[in-house]
Amino acid sequence: MSALPAVLTGATTLAAITGLTYAVTLFGVALVSVASRNPARRRDARATLTILRRRGVRE
Repeated sequence: MSALPAVLTGATTLAAITGLTYAVTLFGVALVSVASRNPARRRDARATLTILRRRGVRE
């Protein structure tokens, strides 16, 4: 029973790191889709952002 708090702490840390990584990735792709001068790169970044946002929504 004493291992349960350690497992929960590890799971919480992993979930926080995963969420932060996902948020940073979304921000980076959104930034590229707005700031890039190359139209093809902007289009690709917007398509990637659409895919990432769709994966984040749970229905």
